[in-house]
Amino acid sequence: MRGLSAYVRKKMQVTETLNEGLKRGYAITVTAAELDAKVNEKLAEAAPDIEMKGFRKGKVPMALLKKQFGPRVLGEAMQESIDGAMNDHFESSGDRPALQPEVKMTNEDWKEGDDVNVEMTYEALPEIPEVDLKSISLERLAVKADDAAVEEALNNLAETAQDFKDRRKGSKAKDGDQVVINFVGKVDGEAFDGGSAEDYPLVLGSNSFIPGFEDQLVGAKAGEEKDVTVTFPEDYQAENLAGKEAVFACTITAVKEPKAAEVNDDLAAKFGAEDLNALKAQITERLEAEYTGAARAVTKRALLDKLDDLVSFDLPPSLVEAEAKQIAHQLWHDENPDVHDHDHGEIEATEEHNKLAERRVRLGLLLAELGQRAEVEVTDAEMTQAIMTQARQYPGQERQFFEFIQQNAQMQQQLRAPLFEDKVVDYIFELANISDREVSKDDLQAAVEALDEE
Repeated sequence: MRGLSAYVRKKMQVTETLNEGLKRGYAITVTAAELDAKVNEKLAEAAPDIEMKGFRKGKVPMALLKKQFGPRVLGEAMQESIDGAMNDHFESSGDRPALQPEVKMTNEDWKEGDDVNVEMTYEALPEIPEVDLKSISLERLAVKADDAAVEEALNNLAETAQDFKDRRKGSKAKDGDQVVINFVGKVDGEAFDGGSAEDYPLVLGSNSFIPGFEDQLVGAKAGEEKDVTVTFPEDYQAENLAGKEAVFACTITAVKEPKAAEVNDDLAAKFGAEDLNALKAQITERLEAEYTGAARAVTKRALLDKLDDLVSFDLPPSLVEAEAKQIAHQLWHDENPDVHDHDHGEIEATEEHNKLAERRVRLGLLLAELGQRAEVEVTDAEMTQAIMTQARQYPGQERQFFEFIQQNAQMQQQLRAPLFEDKVVDYIFELANISDREVSKDDLQAAVEALDEE
Protein backbone atom coordinates (compact mmCIF):
# COMPACT_ATOMS: atom_id res chain seq x y z
CA MET A 1 0.00 0.00 0.00
CA ARG A 2 2.92 2.37 0.64
CA GLY A 3 3.95 2.11 -3.00
CA LEU A 4 0.50 3.07 -4.20
CA SER A 5 0.39 6.07 -1.84
CA ALA A 6 3.76 7.30 -3.06
CA TYR A 7 2.59 6.84 -6.65
CA VAL A 8 -0.51 8.95 -6.02
CA ARG A 9 1.58 11.82 -4.68
CA LYS A 10 4.01 11.63 -7.58
CA LYS A 11 1.21 11.87 -10.13
CA MET A 12 -0.35 14.89 -8.45
CA GLN A 13 0.08 18.13 -10.38
CA VAL A 14 1.40 21.20 -8.56
CA THR A 15 1.88 24.33 -10.68
CA GLU A 16 3.26 27.66 -9.50
CA THR A 17 0.90 30.56 -10.15
CA LEU A 18 2.43 33.35 -8.05
CA ASN A 19 5.97 34.27 -7.06
CA GLU A 20 6.26 37.91 -6.01
CA GLY A 21 8.55 38.76 -3.14
CA LEU A 22 7.52 36.36 -0.39
CA LYS A 23 4.06 35.72 -1.82
CA ARG A 24 3.54 32.28 -3.31
CA GLY A 25 0.63 30.68 -5.13
CA TYR A 26 0.18 27.12 -6.44
CA ALA A 27 -2.54 25.28 -8.33
CA ILE A 28 -2.93 21.70 -7.15
CA THR A 29 -4.83 19.16 -9.23
CA VAL A 30 -5.92 15.86 -7.75
CA THR A 31 -7.19 13.70 -10.62
CA ALA A 32 -10.29 11.55 -10.28
CA ALA A 33 -8.10 8.49 -10.89
CA GLU A 34 -5.81 9.46 -8.03
CA LEU A 35 -8.73 9.99 -5.68
CA ASP A 36 -10.23 6.66 -6.68
CA ALA A 37 -6.92 4.92 -6.01
CA LYS A 38 -6.69 6.62 -2.61
CA VAL A 39 -10.23 5.51 -1.72
CA ASN A 40 -9.41 1.93 -2.75
CA GLU A 41 -6.24 2.07 -0.66
CA LYS A 42 -8.10 3.21 2.46
CA LEU A 43 -10.87 0.64 1.98
CA ALA A 44 -8.32 -2.13 1.48
CA GLU A 45 -6.61 -1.12 4.74
CA ALA A 46 -9.92 -1.28 6.60
CA ALA A 47 -11.30 -4.40 4.87
CA PRO A 48 -9.80 -7.02 7.25
CA ASP A 49 -11.74 -5.56 10.18
CA ILE A 50 -15.10 -5.00 8.45
CA GLU A 51 -18.03 -7.33 9.08
CA MET A 52 -21.20 -7.30 6.96
CA LYS A 53 -24.29 -9.51 6.97
CA GLY A 54 -23.83 -12.50 4.66
CA PHE A 55 -20.01 -12.29 4.63
CA ARG A 56 -17.29 -13.46 6.93
CA LYS A 57 -15.11 -10.83 8.62
CA GLY A 58 -12.58 -9.52 6.13
CA LYS A 59 -14.25 -11.14 3.14
CA VAL A 60 -16.61 -8.37 2.02
CA PRO A 61 -16.12 -7.69 -1.74
CA MET A 62 -14.40 -4.41 -2.63
CA ALA A 63 -17.30 -3.32 -4.84
CA LEU A 64 -19.71 -3.65 -1.93
CA LEU A 65 -17.30 -1.88 0.43
CA LYS A 66 -16.99 0.96 -2.03
CA LYS A 67 -20.74 1.29 -2.41
CA GLN A 68 -21.30 1.22 1.37
CA PHE A 69 -18.34 3.28 2.61
CA GLY A 70 -16.92 5.01 -0.47
CA PRO A 71 -18.70 8.39 -0.11
CA ARG A 72 -17.61 8.62 3.53
CA VAL A 73 -14.00 7.75 2.71
CA LEU A 74 -13.87 10.08 -0.30
CA GLY A 75 -13.67 13.26 1.81
CA GLU A 76 -10.84 11.83 3.91
CA ALA A 77 -9.00 10.73 0.78
CA MET A 78 -9.37 14.18 -0.77
CA GLN A 79 -8.04 15.94 2.35
CA GLU A 80 -5.13 13.52 2.77
CA SER A 81 -4.18 13.89 -0.90
CA ILE A 82 -4.15 17.69 -0.70
CA ASP A 83 -2.28 17.65 2.62
CA GLY A 84 0.24 15.22 1.09
CA ALA A 85 0.78 17.50 -1.89
CA MET A 86 1.30 20.50 0.39
CA ASN A 87 3.75 18.64 2.64
CA ASP A 88 5.71 17.38 -0.35
CA HIS A 89 5.83 20.90 -1.76
CA PHE A 90 7.21 22.42 1.45
CA GLU A 91 9.69 19.59 1.85
CA SER A 92 11.02 19.91 -1.70
CA SER A 93 10.94 23.72 -1.94
CA GLY A 94 12.24 24.42 1.57
CA ASP A 95 9.59 27.10 1.97
CA ARG A 96 8.22 27.76 5.45
CA PRO A 97 4.86 29.56 5.47
CA ALA A 98 4.66 32.64 7.69
CA LEU A 99 1.05 31.81 8.52
CA GLN A 100 -1.28 28.90 7.78
CA PRO A 101 -1.59 28.65 3.96
CA GLU A 102 -4.95 29.61 2.48
CA VAL A 103 -6.39 26.65 0.59
CA LYS A 104 -9.64 26.63 -1.41
CA MET A 105 -11.22 24.57 -4.16
CA THR A 106 -11.55 26.41 -7.46
CA ASN A 107 -14.09 24.08 -9.08
CA GLU A 108 -16.97 24.67 -6.71
CA ASP A 109 -19.36 22.62 -8.88
CA TRP A 110 -17.24 19.52 -8.28
CA LYS A 111 -18.99 16.15 -8.30
CA GLU A 112 -17.74 12.63 -7.76
CA GLY A 113 -15.72 11.51 -10.77
CA ASP A 114 -14.25 14.98 -11.44
CA ASP A 115 -10.70 16.11 -10.84
CA VAL A 116 -10.23 18.32 -7.76
CA ASN A 117 -8.66 21.72 -8.40
CA VAL A 118 -7.21 23.52 -5.40
CA GLU A 119 -5.51 26.91 -5.05
CA MET A 120 -2.92 27.32 -2.26
CA THR A 121 -1.50 30.74 -1.38
CA TYR A 122 0.85 31.77 1.41
CA GLU A 123 3.67 34.07 2.37
CA ALA A 124 7.00 32.34 2.78
CA LEU A 125 9.32 33.12 5.64
CA PRO A 126 12.41 34.91 4.32
CA GLU A 127 15.96 33.64 4.23
CA ILE A 128 17.64 34.88 7.41
CA PRO A 129 21.23 36.05 6.83
CA GLU A 130 24.12 34.82 8.95
CA VAL A 131 25.20 37.12 11.77
CA ASP A 132 28.69 37.16 13.26
CA LEU A 133 27.63 37.30 16.91
CA LYS A 134 31.23 37.42 18.11
CA SER A 135 31.70 40.78 16.38
CA ILE A 136 29.01 42.42 18.52
CA SER A 137 30.33 44.68 21.30
CA LEU A 138 28.11 45.69 24.19
CA GLU A 139 28.39 47.57 27.45
CA ARG A 140 26.81 46.28 30.65
CA LEU A 141 26.07 48.64 33.54
CA ALA A 142 27.13 47.41 36.97
CA VAL A 143 25.77 48.82 40.23
CA LYS A 144 26.72 47.89 43.77
CA ALA A 145 24.23 48.18 46.64
CA ASP A 146 25.85 50.88 48.75
CA ASP A 147 25.12 51.63 52.40
CA ALA A 148 22.69 54.46 51.53
CA ALA A 149 20.56 52.18 49.35
CA VAL A 150 20.49 49.49 52.04
CA GLU A 151 19.51 52.05 54.70
CA GLU A 152 16.74 53.39 52.46
CA ALA A 153 15.40 49.87 51.97
CA LEU A 154 15.59 49.23 55.72
CA ASN A 155 13.61 52.38 56.44
CA ASN A 156 10.98 51.36 53.88
CA LEU A 157 10.65 48.00 55.63
CA ALA A 158 10.28 49.79 58.94
CA GLU A 159 7.45 51.85 57.45
CA THR A 160 5.61 48.70 56.36
CA ALA A 161 6.07 47.22 59.84
CA GLN A 162 4.73 50.37 61.49
CA ASP A 163 3.16 50.44 64.93
CA PHE A 164 0.58 52.90 66.26
CA LYS A 165 1.08 55.00 69.37
CA ASP A 166 -1.43 57.15 71.24
CA ARG A 167 -1.63 60.74 70.06
CA ARG A 168 -1.52 63.58 72.57
CA LYS A 169 -4.79 63.82 74.51
CA GLY A 170 -7.40 65.86 72.64
CA SER A 171 -5.75 65.34 69.22
CA LYS A 172 -8.01 64.95 66.21
CA ALA A 173 -7.73 61.81 64.07
CA LYS A 174 -6.05 62.31 60.72
CA ASP A 175 -6.12 60.25 57.57
CA GLY A 176 -3.65 57.39 58.14
CA ASP A 177 -4.22 57.36 61.89
CA GLN A 178 -5.66 54.37 63.70
CA VAL A 179 -8.83 54.89 65.70
CA VAL A 180 -9.96 52.27 68.21
CA ILE A 181 -13.76 52.19 68.28
CA ASN A 182 -16.78 50.48 69.78
CA PHE A 183 -19.73 50.55 67.41
CA VAL A 184 -23.27 49.28 66.94
CA GLY A 185 -24.84 49.43 63.49
CA LYS A 186 -28.60 49.66 62.93
CA VAL A 187 -30.87 49.56 59.88
CA ASP A 188 -34.36 51.02 60.38
CA GLY A 189 -33.54 51.22 64.08
CA GLU A 190 -32.77 47.51 64.39
CA ALA A 191 -29.28 46.13 65.08
CA PHE A 192 -28.12 43.54 62.52
CA ASP A 193 -25.76 40.59 62.65
CA GLY A 194 -22.11 41.49 62.18
CA GLY A 195 -22.77 45.19 62.71
CA SER A 196 -21.24 45.53 66.16
CA ALA A 197 -17.73 45.31 67.63
CA GLU A 198 -15.65 46.54 70.55
CA ASP A 199 -12.07 47.84 70.60
CA TYR A 200 -11.91 47.59 66.82
CA PRO A 201 -8.66 49.09 65.39
CA LEU A 202 -9.50 50.93 62.17
CA VAL A 203 -6.88 52.70 60.04
CA LEU A 204 -8.48 55.73 58.41
CA GLY A 205 -7.95 55.69 54.68
CA SER A 206 -7.53 51.92 54.51
CA ASN A 207 -10.93 51.56 52.78
CA SER A 208 -11.57 48.42 54.81
CA PHE A 209 -15.06 49.57 55.84
CA ILE A 210 -18.14 50.59 53.84
CA PRO A 211 -17.42 53.59 51.55
CA GLY A 212 -17.88 56.83 53.48
CA PHE A 213 -17.49 55.28 56.94
CA GLU A 214 -13.84 56.15 57.54
CA ASP A 215 -14.15 59.67 56.12
CA GLN A 216 -16.68 60.58 58.82
CA LEU A 217 -14.22 59.63 61.59
CA VAL A 218 -11.50 62.01 60.39
CA GLY A 219 -11.31 64.75 63.03
CA ALA A 220 -12.74 62.60 65.82
CA LYS A 221 -11.16 62.65 69.28
CA ALA A 222 -10.66 59.96 71.92
CA GLY A 223 -13.72 59.74 74.18
CA GLU A 224 -16.05 61.23 71.56
CA GLU A 225 -19.32 59.58 70.51
CA LYS A 226 -20.32 59.93 66.88
CA ASP A 227 -23.05 58.57 64.62
CA VAL A 228 -21.80 57.49 61.21
CA THR A 229 -24.42 57.20 58.47
CA VAL A 230 -23.61 55.15 55.37
CA THR A 231 -25.44 53.30 52.60
CA PHE A 232 -24.53 49.72 51.83
CA PRO A 233 -23.59 49.12 48.15
CA GLU A 234 -26.31 47.66 45.92
CA ASP A 235 -24.14 44.60 45.29
CA TYR A 236 -23.34 44.04 48.99
CA GLN A 237 -22.90 40.34 49.80
CA ALA A 238 -25.60 40.34 52.49
CA GLU A 239 -28.81 40.76 50.50
CA ASN A 240 -30.79 42.01 53.51
CA LEU A 241 -28.40 44.98 53.76
CA ALA A 242 -27.74 45.72 50.08
CA GLY A 243 -28.70 49.29 49.21
CA LYS A 244 -29.90 50.01 52.78
CA GLU A 245 -28.96 53.06 54.86
CA ALA A 246 -27.33 52.21 58.18
CA VAL A 247 -26.41 54.28 61.23
CA PHE A 248 -23.42 53.23 63.29
CA ALA A 249 -23.23 54.57 66.84
CA CYS A 250 -19.48 54.84 67.43
CA THR A 251 -17.46 55.52 70.55
CA ILE A 252 -13.83 56.46 69.87
CA THR A 253 -11.72 55.02 72.67
CA ALA A 254 -8.30 55.95 71.27
CA VAL A 255 -6.64 57.92 68.47
CA LYS A 256 -3.19 56.68 67.46
CA GLU A 257 -0.61 57.94 65.00
CA PRO A 258 1.57 55.65 62.85
CA LYS A 259 5.14 55.18 64.00
CA ALA A 260 7.73 53.39 61.90
CA ALA A 261 9.23 50.36 63.60
CA GLU A 262 12.75 50.82 64.91
CA VAL A 263 15.55 49.46 62.75
CA ASN A 264 16.94 46.76 65.02
CA ASP A 265 17.07 43.01 65.55
CA ASP A 266 13.33 42.97 66.34
CA LEU A 267 12.58 44.38 62.90
CA ALA A 268 14.85 41.74 61.36
CA ALA A 269 12.94 39.00 63.19
CA LYS A 270 9.66 40.28 61.73
CA PHE A 271 11.06 39.61 58.27
CA GLY A 272 12.48 36.19 59.10
CA ALA A 273 16.12 37.22 59.52
CA GLU A 274 18.33 36.10 62.39
CA ASP A 275 19.46 39.63 63.25
CA LEU A 276 19.88 43.08 61.72
CA ASN A 277 23.14 42.19 59.95
CA ALA A 278 21.49 39.15 58.36
CA LEU A 279 18.60 41.34 57.19
CA LYS A 280 21.05 43.84 55.70
CA ALA A 281 22.78 41.01 53.84
CA GLN A 282 19.43 39.84 52.45
CA ILE A 283 18.56 43.37 51.36
CA THR A 284 21.96 43.80 49.70
CA GLU A 285 21.49 40.56 47.77
CA ARG A 286 17.95 41.52 46.70
CA LEU A 287 18.97 45.02 45.61
CA GLU A 288 21.89 43.77 43.55
CA ALA A 289 19.61 41.16 41.92
CA GLU A 290 17.24 44.01 41.00
CA TYR A 291 20.13 46.07 39.64
CA THR A 292 21.37 43.11 37.62
CA GLY A 293 17.91 42.57 36.14
CA ALA A 294 17.58 46.24 35.23
CA ALA A 295 21.07 46.32 33.71
CA ARG A 296 20.22 43.22 31.66
CA ALA A 297 17.16 44.96 30.24
CA VAL A 298 19.32 47.91 29.17
CA THR A 299 21.93 45.62 27.59
CA LYS A 300 19.23 43.59 25.86
CA ARG A 301 17.79 46.74 24.27
CA ALA A 302 21.27 47.70 23.07
CA LEU A 303 21.70 44.22 21.59
CA LEU A 304 18.38 44.36 19.77
CA ASP A 305 19.26 47.79 18.38
CA LYS A 306 22.54 46.42 17.03
CA LEU A 307 20.89 43.34 15.54
CA ASP A 308 18.29 45.54 13.90
CA ASP A 309 21.08 47.55 12.25
CA LEU A 310 23.05 44.44 11.25
CA VAL A 311 20.37 42.54 9.36
CA SER A 312 18.00 43.35 6.54
CA PHE A 313 15.61 41.02 4.75
CA ASP A 314 12.11 40.99 3.29
CA LEU A 315 9.30 40.70 5.81
CA PRO A 316 6.02 38.81 5.32
CA PRO A 317 3.40 41.59 4.93
CA SER A 318 0.76 39.56 6.79
CA LEU A 319 2.97 39.29 9.89
CA VAL A 320 3.77 43.00 9.86
CA GLU A 321 0.12 43.94 9.40
CA ALA A 322 -1.02 41.66 12.23
CA GLU A 323 1.70 43.00 14.56
CA ALA A 324 0.89 46.63 13.70
CA LYS A 325 -2.78 46.06 14.48
CA GLN A 326 -1.85 44.44 17.79
CA ILE A 327 0.42 47.37 18.70
CA ALA A 328 -2.26 49.93 17.78
CA HIS A 329 -4.89 48.01 19.76
CA GLN A 330 -2.70 47.71 22.85
CA LEU A 331 -1.68 51.38 22.80
CA TRP A 332 -5.32 52.42 22.39
CA HIS A 333 -6.27 50.45 25.50
CA ASP A 334 -3.30 51.95 27.37
CA GLU A 335 -4.70 55.40 26.54
CA ASN A 336 -8.25 54.32 27.42
CA PRO A 337 -7.82 52.27 30.60
CA ASP A 338 -11.53 52.45 31.46
CA VAL A 339 -12.43 50.31 28.43
CA HIS A 340 -11.91 46.69 29.46
CA ASP A 341 -13.65 44.90 26.57
CA HIS A 342 -13.13 45.04 22.81
CA ASP A 343 -16.50 46.59 22.01
CA HIS A 344 -15.06 49.56 20.16
CA GLY A 345 -14.54 50.68 16.61
CA GLU A 346 -11.75 49.67 14.27
CA ILE A 347 -8.37 51.01 15.38
CA GLU A 348 -6.22 51.98 12.44
CA ALA A 349 -2.49 51.35 12.58
CA THR A 350 -0.37 54.43 11.92
CA GLU A 351 2.95 54.69 10.10
CA GLU A 352 4.66 54.71 13.51
CA HIS A 353 2.87 51.49 14.46
CA ASN A 354 3.94 49.89 11.16
CA LYS A 355 7.55 50.91 11.68
CA LEU A 356 7.60 49.40 15.18
CA ALA A 357 5.87 46.29 13.84
CA GLU A 358 8.56 45.85 11.18
CA ARG A 359 11.26 46.02 13.84
CA ARG A 360 9.50 43.49 16.06
CA VAL A 361 8.83 41.06 13.22
CA ARG A 362 12.39 41.36 11.92
CA LEU A 363 13.94 40.78 15.33
CA GLY A 364 11.44 38.04 16.16
CA LEU A 365 12.29 36.10 12.99
CA LEU A 366 16.03 36.66 13.53
CA LEU A 367 15.99 35.49 17.16
CA ALA A 368 13.85 32.48 16.23
CA GLU A 369 16.34 31.51 13.52
CA LEU A 370 19.36 32.03 15.79
CA GLY A 371 17.69 29.95 18.49
CA GLN A 372 16.89 27.17 16.05
CA ARG A 373 20.45 27.08 14.72
CA ALA A 374 21.80 26.98 18.29
CA GLU A 375 19.21 24.33 19.26
CA VAL A 376 17.88 26.50 22.06
CA GLU A 377 14.90 24.90 23.79
CA VAL A 378 12.55 25.77 26.64
CA THR A 379 12.49 22.81 29.02
CA ASP A 380 9.38 21.38 30.65
CA ALA A 381 10.75 22.46 34.04
CA GLU A 382 11.12 26.06 32.83
CA MET A 383 7.57 26.05 31.47
CA THR A 384 6.22 24.64 34.72
CA GLN A 385 8.01 27.35 36.69
CA ALA A 386 6.61 30.05 34.39
CA ILE A 387 3.07 28.69 34.78
CA MET A 388 3.45 28.55 38.57
CA THR A 389 4.66 32.15 38.63
CA GLN A 390 1.61 33.26 36.64
CA ALA A 391 -0.71 31.12 38.78
CA ARG A 392 0.32 33.01 41.93
CA GLN A 393 -1.58 35.99 40.55
CA TYR A 394 -4.80 34.04 41.15
CA PRO A 395 -4.77 33.09 44.86
CA GLY A 396 -6.97 30.11 45.59
CA GLN A 397 -7.35 29.30 41.89
CA GLU A 398 -3.82 28.13 41.15
CA ARG A 399 -4.87 24.61 40.23
CA GLN A 400 -7.62 25.77 37.85
CA PHE A 401 -5.18 28.18 36.17
CA PHE A 402 -2.59 25.42 35.80
CA GLU A 403 -5.14 23.11 34.18
CA PHE A 404 -6.35 25.92 31.91
CA ILE A 405 -2.84 26.52 30.61
CA GLN A 406 -2.25 22.79 30.06
CA GLN A 407 -5.33 22.62 27.85
CA ASN A 408 -4.68 25.84 25.93
CA ALA A 409 -1.92 25.63 23.30
CA GLN A 410 -2.12 29.35 22.51
CA MET A 411 -1.58 30.33 26.15
CA GLN A 412 1.34 27.92 26.38
CA GLN A 413 2.93 29.61 23.37
CA GLN A 414 2.42 33.04 24.95
CA LEU A 415 4.33 31.85 28.01
CA ARG A 416 6.99 29.96 26.04
CA ALA A 417 7.82 32.81 23.62
CA PRO A 418 9.45 35.22 26.14
CA LEU A 419 11.31 32.33 27.79
CA PHE A 420 12.70 31.27 24.42
CA GLU A 421 13.66 34.85 23.53
CA ASP A 422 15.52 35.36 26.81
CA LYS A 423 17.42 32.11 26.34
CA VAL A 424 18.45 33.16 22.82
CA VAL A 425 19.55 36.56 24.17
CA ASP A 426 21.63 34.81 26.85
CA TYR A 427 23.18 32.65 24.13
CA ILE A 428 24.17 35.77 22.18
CA PHE A 429 25.54 37.41 25.31
CA GLU A 430 27.89 34.45 25.75
CA LEU A 431 29.36 35.02 22.28
CA ALA A 432 29.36 38.82 22.19
CA ASN A 433 32.07 41.06 23.62
CA ILE A 434 30.61 42.59 26.77
CA SER A 435 32.44 45.09 28.93
CA ASP A 436 31.20 46.13 32.39
CA ARG A 437 31.02 49.76 33.49
CA GLU A 438 30.30 50.68 37.09
CA VAL A 439 27.66 53.38 37.46
CA SER A 440 25.46 54.77 40.22
CA LYS A 441 21.95 53.61 40.98
CA ASP A 442 20.63 56.91 39.59
CA ASP A 443 22.49 56.39 36.31
CA LEU A 444 20.98 52.92 35.99
CA GLN A 445 17.53 54.27 36.80
CA ALA A 446 17.92 56.93 34.09
CA ALA A 447 18.95 54.27 31.56
CA VAL A 448 15.91 52.16 32.43
CA GLU A 449 13.57 55.15 32.13
CA ALA A 450 15.08 55.93 28.73
CA LEU A 451 13.91 52.50 27.53
CA ASP A 452 10.28 53.51 28.02
CA GLU A 453 10.78 56.78 26.16
CA GLU A 454 12.09 55.13 23.00
